[in-house]
Amino acid sequence: MHNRLSSRVLSAPVAGPTADCKQLNCSLFNQAVFRYDGGPFLNPRRPCAATATCESAVFAIGPYQITEPTVLAPMAGVTDLPFRQLCRQHGAGLVVSEMVSSNPELRATRKSSLRRQFAGEPAPRSVQIAGTEPATMAAAAQFNVAEGAEIIDINMGCPAKKVCRKAAGSALLQHPQLVADILTAVVAAVDVPVTLKIRTGWDSDNRNAVEIAKIAEQAGVAALAIHGRTRACRFNGSAEYATIAAVVAATQLPVIANGDITSPQQAAAVLAETGAAAVMIGRAAQGNPWLFSQINHYLTSGELLTAPSDDAVATTALAHLAALHQFYGELGGLRIARKHIGWYLDAHFSGRSGEFRGQFNRLDSATGQTAALTEFFNQLPATTERAA
Repeated sequence: MHNRLSSRVLSAPVAGPTADCKQLNCSLFNQAVFRYDGGPFLNPRRPCAATATCESAVFAIGPYQITEPTVLAPMAGVTDLPFRQLCRQHGAGLVVSEMVSSNPELRATRKSSLRRQFAGEPAPRSVQIAGTEPATMAAAAQFNVAEGAEIIDINMGCPAKKVCRKAAGSALLQHPQLVADILTAVVAAVDVPVTLKIRTGWDSDNRNAVEIAKIAEQAGVAALAIHGRTRACRFNGSAEYATIAAVVAATQLPVIANGDITSPQQAAAVLAETGAAAVMIGRAAQGNPWLFSQINHYLTSGELLTAPSDDAVATTALAHLAALHQFYGELGGLRIARKHIGWYLDAHFSGRSGEFRGQFNRLDSATGQTAALTEFFNQLPATTERAA
């Protein structure tokens, strides 16, 4: 069995490798590998059972070798094709689409069609589906694979009321047998890997992530992402990682830890605490795609990269703006761009954007948005590099 963690993650600065590392050659992938007979990033309650781990891969999802320990979380209204491509360019090892409904009546809508766009996106292309009926979910998985999906991700973590009212998303965590039925049906329906995203449970009295993880493993799910909050918590309070560590200890699945991972140091600490294979970044990446490369670099070297310069942010934000206008068309692009540009301003120019955000949000043409944003950046005073 190939270990879920690469030498890069195991050598992260928060806990240097104490394992017996031996240079090997992997007969499966025909490349240099390292052997670990246990180590600080593996749960101490369960010794590493691997005989080798590919140096170039952090973990695998079916046939796909994920080469960086950072994953972009699926976020409705956010992780469209332009944003996924941007996060890939900045180091995300895997990106996941916005949630797509399993309802066949919605497939032909413009909204659903845009969420299934992959032009220019490298493998593996992961599409997240949501629903509550096993047969409908299986059919949705088959449809999306036919459309180009190379990984099917199942949403059992969304806390939104409109999703949970339909007994989908994190509401499914209340019904383990239905979880099993959905996962079994979807895995059997497609020849691509199936992954699952969950929360730690429905509420603090019902943290059943370990039970759900075992069901997923039995059903043949290839990887599991866990947000360290219950559905009842939504995004309030702080994420807890003990439940994620318990899942790592209880299963052989590659586990991806999610929740409150906002810095390289926090990413390293979460990997150390949980033994997870990777971290999943959600809201912290909004307006800040550089976070992926910053985390990757820190886990490799122990060094913090400097924050992007104003010029770098300007170049990226303007390119992102143009991509949104092109992808959605002028009317849709205007609307989507307002929140993305707002996130750039909040993340990098807080206190310096003044009234500009309100002015930008009132603009009603693509050329107007582009000209205004360009002028905003041109008027910024010269600055030195900022610490990350």
